[in-house]
Amino acid sequence: MPIALTSDPKKKLLLIVVFFVGVFILVEVMGLRSHLSPETIRALFAEHTLVGLVLFCLAFSIGNLLYVPGWVFLVGAVYALGKEWGGVATFIAGLCSSTLSYYIIRQIGGTALRSLNHRWADKIFAHLDERPVISVALLRLLFQTLPALTYALALADIRFRHYILGTFLGLPIPIFLYCYFFDVLFNYVR
Repeated sequence: MPIALTSDPKKKLLLIVVFFVGVFILVEVMGLRSHLSPETIRALFAEHTLVGLVLFCLAFSIGNLLYVPGWVFLVGAVYALGKEWGGVATFIAGLCSSTLSYYIIRQIGGTALRSLNHRWADKIFAHLDERPVISVALLRLLFQTLPALTYALALADIRFRHYILGTFLGLPIPIFLYCYFFDVLFNYVR
């Protein structure tokens, strides 16, 4: 579930802007900006690949739980690591984040969506039950690691093996397309 400090969309947007401005100021004051170049991050990642990947997965997972879209992390990974390694790191982090979110939401909410007694919900569940892996893969293809999708699938009583296999099959294509797009964009801007 997203942490909501306010329900007003304008205030939410303002809080996000204030957060990022605060992070920028903190980085400037601490003198970290000179250490945050793509070259420095690539070198640190090459030297400490496993630690870097674990930290990226952790940041991605926490971000998704706080409703930060996965593409935000993908952009940072592509910028810092390039489209190949950025894509691989994002794919692994997406799987980790989806797994963690699934388990947390399932523990909190159980299978709450199955208790809905509506015709449209029954139709959706019938399709999901009939072809769970394909359904999840297509949903991931369209919505990637969107937290609302992960939450809905966890609450819909889909088996974890179907969920993770569908996620594994559905994430690579959009991640590849995003990586290619942002790599072209970054090369054009440079």
